[in-house]
Amino acid sequence: MDYEIVTLEEKIAVGISARTNNASPDMGGVIGGLWNRFFNEGVYASIPEKTNQKALGIYTDYAGDEKSDYTAIVACETAKEPKTGGYTVCKIPAGRYAKFVVHGDMVQAVAAAWQEIWSMDLPRTFRCDFEEYQDDRMEDAEIHLYVGLKKE
Repeated sequence: MDYEIVTLEEKIAVGISARTNNASPDMGGVIGGLWNRFFNEGVYASIPEKTNQKALGIYTDYAGDEKSDYTAIVACETAKEPKTGGYTVCKIPAGRYAKFVVHGDMVQAVAAAWQEIWSMDLPRTFRCDFEEYQDDRMEDAEIHLYVGLKKE
């Protein structure tokens, strides 16, 4: 699976979160439930000062590696942290990331990409990884996956 190394500035992301892990039988339901709440219960619409229309799937606060617990966040990028609303606020750290571009079904293509990424020998930080959904086409989406990398 091809990727490029990019350097990103810090981003502020605001949304909702839950704790899970990849081995949990309900992991898909937990993350799917976040996406459902985010769009169908008005969370996305209520977040102030969005910098763009792209949705983010963020994985952070890893207890270890991809086999350990982590916090999943469904969010959007904002200009600043909101003062109210009870949202989860995540600062995506500045730094080096492996950027993967995935095309296809939003759910299946992303799941298949992560399976492949987990098998790669990348010098991961396990601080923060995220998906950036470029559009809302369920069957033919373009998704950018960013995997945090250690400094050279």
